[in-house]
Amino acid sequence: MLNKKTVDDINVKGKKVLVRCDFNVPLKDGQITDENRLVAALPTIKKLIADGGKVILCSHLGKPKGEPKPELTLAPVAKRLSELLDKEVKFAADPEVVGPNARAAVAAMQDGDVVLLENTRYRIEETKNGEAFSKDLASLCDVFVNDAFGTAHRAHCSNVGVSSLVDTAVVGYLMQKEIDFLGNAVENPTRPFVAILGGAKVADKLNVINNLLEKCDTLIIGGGMAYTFLKAKGYEIGTSLVDDEKIGYCKDMMDKAEKLGKKLLLPIDTTIAKEFPNPIDAPVDVQVVPSDAIPSDMQGLDIGTKTAELFADAVRSAKTVVWNGPMGVFENPTLAKGTLAVAKAMADADATTIIGGGDSAAAVNQLGFGDKMSHISTGGGASLEFLEGKELPGVAAANNK
Repeated sequence: MLNKKTVDDINVKGKKVLVRCDFNVPLKDGQITDENRLVAALPTIKKLIADGGKVILCSHLGKPKGEPKPELTLAPVAKRLSELLDKEVKFAADPEVVGPNARAAVAAMQDGDVVLLENTRYRIEETKNGEAFSKDLASLCDVFVNDAFGTAHRAHCSNVGVSSLVDTAVVGYLMQKEIDFLGNAVENPTRPFVAILGGAKVADKLNVINNLLEKCDTLIIGGGMAYTFLKAKGYEIGTSLVDDEKIGYCKDMMDKAEKLGKKLLLPIDTTIAKEFPNPIDAPVDVQVVPSDAIPSDMQGLDIGTKTAELFADAVRSAKTVVWNGPMGVFENPTLAKGTLAVAKAMADADATTIIGGGDSAAAVNQLGFGDKMSHISTGGGASLEFLEGKELPGVAAANNK
């Protein structure tokens, strides 16, 4: 999965190139409120334009579930992309995605022109990888480029179906960067390799914990999922979040770490409160107690100060760090201290630092450390499955070198 052909390995001059991008951007009243995903797609698009390709872009937006919904049209994306590229991006407004507008726009293309298709999820077949829509997409192009890591863990028409119907299917720069950073971190890391897992549920990260224990030198567990591990150690965890069905699994993982000679770090102290803040950013009275001394009527909502120092020390000594999931309720300033300490340690570390998308990406950006990380993944679900050691259909479908 780590050895795929890229846009640098092909000649696209005069050819029609279909590019699967991730333009699943937040919209408010028809305006794009965060254009990070558009900016991230520009290097691949610019390369294909410069090489004289006829560039046909496609993406999903939201979950229209096979029905054209006006509020989920990609028209605003075409408008903003035209400004970012300083070049017209012609929007093919077909409710069936590959319709008369798209076919006419593609037929009229000159080398270096850009067309954007309508939301791929307007077609019900998209998420089912149905043959009819895959064939429609393939009929528009000579070459397929997948640059959408955010959907790489799903087998859809616009990333997997179409690639099986064209001779040349490669990955774009954004996809290549994800494969390089996440793939090499897991398969070929510079050691010591420290993995940090947080977030709410153990169930979401079962296979990730198992896989990373075999690959890393130190595994740090924080966030809501830590309390199930603490309960597995026999500690009182009060009203903290717990997954009682996974206590046996947590015991197994602690045994596995010991057998493999890996460090498994759990919180040694905890920031507790009477109840979860409502709203989430409301003022909240907290105290810090040892992890084995949580009162029965209190709940843990962040790692404590000593734990923050313990985790930060482990991060500072690492050469590769992968982080997925915050250490506490980072949306609340009082409960963001643990996540902040880990982010700061990663920013200061002389290491390759990788953020595995989702809430961790939101947290480091919100706390102002985004530009200090080696790589922030653009796909939460996809990066988790990568860290589990799963094959991602969208990556696997590209041609091997």
